[in-house]
Amino acid sequence: MAQSVLMPKLGFDMAEGTLVRWRKNIGETVGPGEVIAEIETDKATIEIESSVTGSLLKYLVKEGDVVPVGAEIALVGEAGEQVAEAAAPAPAPQPEPAATPGPQTAPPAPAAVQPAAGDGHLPGGVKASPLARRIAQDKGLDLAQIAGTGPGGRIVRRDVEQAVPSQATPTPVSLAPAPAAIPSFGAVPEGPDVEIIPTSKLRTRIGSRMVESKQQAPHFYVTTEMDVEAMLTLRKLINDSLEEGATKISVNDMIVKATALTLRKFPNLNSHFYGDRIARYRRINIGIAVALGEGLINVVARDADRTALGTLAAQNKAMIDRAREGKVRPEDIEGATFTVSNLGPYDVDHFIAIINPPEAGILAIGAARRVPVVQKDGTVGVGTRMKITISVDHRISDGAEAGQFLQEMKRLIENPLSLLV
Repeated sequence: MAQSVLMPKLGFDMAEGTLVRWRKNIGETVGPGEVIAEIETDKATIEIESSVTGSLLKYLVKEGDVVPVGAEIALVGEAGEQVAEAAAPAPAPQPEPAATPGPQTAPPAPAAVQPAAGDGHLPGGVKASPLARRIAQDKGLDLAQIAGTGPGGRIVRRDVEQAVPSQATPTPVSLAPAPAAIPSFGAVPEGPDVEIIPTSKLRTRIGSRMVESKQQAPHFYVTTEMDVEAMLTLRKLINDSLEEGATKISVNDMIVKATALTLRKFPNLNSHFYGDRIARYRRINIGIAVALGEGLINVVARDADRTALGTLAAQNKAMIDRAREGKVRPEDIEGATFTVSNLGPYDVDHFIAIINPPEAGILAIGAARRVPVVQKDGTVGVGTRMKITISVDHRISDGAEAGQFLQEMKRLIENPLSLLV
């Protein structure tokens, strides 16, 4: 019997994705782990792997279609198996943030039917994806004047982006407090001396997430300086002993490992905040910020506290390479419980990072520098120091715990053989 391949949910706030390209043809055999398609989200282009084994019988969506999370995108079964004509995939119900409703549209439902809460509906049976609502609000469009081409008449991003400016309405319906508007600094400049560049989807997403984080999470910051001489010496010894072609250990790999081991002793910081509840994770998955041409993406080092340093380095390098090539996999970017951002390679001495909600904190790593230091005997010598700053959500933790976290991490960094145990 044919089995369905579904549009995955990549991140707690993902509602839909665009199917960019099919990587398998009808009739080809697929198995678990084989890439079947590429989808594009607000964050990245991601390779989707099949979770079932068999022959690819039918595409249920076309390249370029915007598909809601949980919808069927293909059927896999026995070679030659006949499959019935499938109706357009229905969207999976998605919870809607209370702060994002705006004017919406689509063919109205019968008056006696009340739309289910959190399904992208507004009174009158209007349906629209969260992304479509955000874009419509930014463009000043009235969704009631836009026809939806998504499953079940749902308005999707494509419909809003193709809408003409004349559909703008000066008095949109307000059903709840609107999110903070993008600040206006006057008319966009014009002329030969200025180049106007549209904001990329990734940069737009980063901007909205960081504004949300700074507005909602009460950040506080704690900084310390660590002696990394021993860590750098150990790293050189390890790398010099590796066979040719083996993945070298980076400073960041050692920082990620130390962070994960420290979180074992401070599980409160390995948590996510959900209003009246805190989710404390038993596994430690470290998000690693990776710079791309158009913004940042986090790849995830899973079980970093339990993974050998050499294995961790190889896995991290593979994920970072895929991210920079635009070929990330769902497991590369899902499931982070805490994040590390390292600007040391850019010769940055010190900075503070913005928390990636709903995480409890993030580490900002500066460059290792040779600096004058006072030795234990009171003389002045030369040492190698690195500044590390932790940003913490004050709703989850406080300064004392953050200070203790950095103390323990400092102990591990300055006694780096503990990273190999």
